[in-house]
Amino acid sequence: MATTSTRDASPLARALTSHAGPGDLYEPIAGKEGWVHCYACGHHCRIPPGHDGICKVRFNQDGRLMVPRGYVGALQCDPIEKKPFFHVLPGSDALSFGMLGCDYHCGYCQNWITSQALRDPAAVAPITRITAEQLAGLAVERGARMLASTYNEPLITSEWAMEVFQAARRHGLLTGYISNGNATPGVLDYIRPWTDLYKVDLKGFRQERYRELGGVLKHVLDTIQRLKAMGFWVEVVTLVVPGFNDSDEELGDCARFLASVSPDIPWHVTAFHKDYRMTDPDDTPARTLLRAVEIGRGAGLRFVYAGNLPGRVGAAENTCCPGCGALLVERRGYSILSNRLDGSACPDCGLRIPGVWEHPGETA
Repeated sequence: MATTSTRDASPLARALTSHAGPGDLYEPIAGKEGWVHCYACGHHCRIPPGHDGICKVRFNQDGRLMVPRGYVGALQCDPIEKKPFFHVLPGSDALSFGMLGCDYHCGYCQNWITSQALRDPAAVAPITRITAEQLAGLAVERGARMLASTYNEPLITSEWAMEVFQAARRHGLLTGYISNGNATPGVLDYIRPWTDLYKVDLKGFRQERYRELGGVLKHVLDTIQRLKAMGFWVEVVTLVVPGFNDSDEELGDCARFLASVSPDIPWHVTAFHKDYRMTDPDDTPARTLLRAVEIGRGAGLRFVYAGNLPGRVGAAENTCCPGCGALLVERRGYSILSNRLDGSACPDCGLRIPGVWEHPGETA
């Protein structure tokens, strides 16, 4: 699929055109002169000259796919727990950067100012020119131990992310995607050499709901399976929205699928609050998250966390040993109150706890 070009429609579109370069994640389409097949995301856009992909930031210029490069639309140093990664370097910071655009159009997106740029006239985010080396240097300067591509969908800006992540590796930083999981085998092969961590949003377990958001459930399920098989560290988030995906049956389907891939995948069930265009559902109460936690544990997941309601979900924010039950990492929101891990092991029974608990140092 492709959409009519917006290259000359607005100052923002023109600015993004000047912050673009030739992409890698595409191939020419035989028999269609000038057309390209983009495989950066699961939409597999087939784009004629002068048109954009569904994301609106990858576009065909005279038979070459042009992609975002050399800027950020959002930049912030966050606790790594906010990504959320609960099994990665507890208490450390991640320098989080984002660009503009998305291949979904979720009505409850909390980052819609960046993700829905060029799709929603109200989504206007300033862009700042920056180099990959400057981003990596800024992370080191701020004491971050990870660079995260987030705030918009990182798959559609993978060429730029890999340039940034190569610089990050030279500085001994971890790297990660915060993604909707609408990937392809080709893009995962492309990013794997330079990407350590991958957080996937599993937005439910019903295709009709995914259709409303602009996605395909099977693509996300396939991505989670591939990520584990390829050796990424994976954590999964489900934003629990009342009346949208909060039934016992659907939460159970999510949990059983994840447990079938690996019972060691951390599953974060997080609270919805009214945002962007989704203002009808009530905010998610703590009791719903606690119910989801029990469903996840009942399905065989060893690490299930309740998020976005700090201090209101009891021990469901903590990491406990699945062997002996000992408290290992105590949290309140994004704050680490205590960390009893002995390297990567439970200090009481010696069971190894899966995760990235110690910094691997420079790996390039």
